[in-house]
Amino acid sequence: MKIIFATQNKGKANEVKAIFTNTPIEIISLYDLGNNIDIEEHGSTFSENAFIKAKAVYEIYKEPVLADDSGLSIDQLNGRPGVYSARYAGENCTYEDNNLKVIDELKEFPEPHKAKFISCAVFYYDKNKIEVFGELHGRIIMDQRGTNGFGYDPIFIPDGYDKTISEFEFEEKNKISHRAKSFNVLKEKLLDFYFG
Repeated sequence: MKIIFATQNKGKANEVKAIFTNTPIEIISLYDLGNNIDIEEHGSTFSENAFIKAKAVYEIYKEPVLADDSGLSIDQLNGRPGVYSARYAGENCTYEDNNLKVIDELKEFPEPHKAKFISCAVFYYDKNKIEVFGELHGRIIMDQRGTNGFGYDPIFIPDGYDKTISEFEFEEKNKISHRAKSFNVLKEKLLDFYFG
């Protein structure tokens, strides 16, 4: 079966496709479909935003949809950037703009800068809804390291490691990331729901 993944982010799409490899479920992203729909994420939580995306894409295609909303929560910044993670430094900002803003805001605080990535993954089809959360705990560093990954990966070191997510190989990241955690659980739920 085919499920549409409500993202135009190629990095996210590749991570989720890899999770569903060797299953009867094929993931097709909006990027693959060439659909550049602009969905306004006006929710105040990751959960609300994930459902907004899923429902908007379902209304267009009337097909089963996966969506996620994820972001970075930093203790010393009272949970910011949170749901504004993608546009923390302003509209049309780059990943580097966001990273530099976080680094600048953390200058006044002592290390360690404890943080966590949060992913809310949802499945939506007609009246069927499934919601799953995943978290990755770690700390923020004050310089950017590594060339893999995207978003805040270059400044985030997971607990138990001494390298940033951007210094991980793709397969290594996809074993421990917040998104891997939420989508692996969602995958099992969907396999049970459809093929169990």
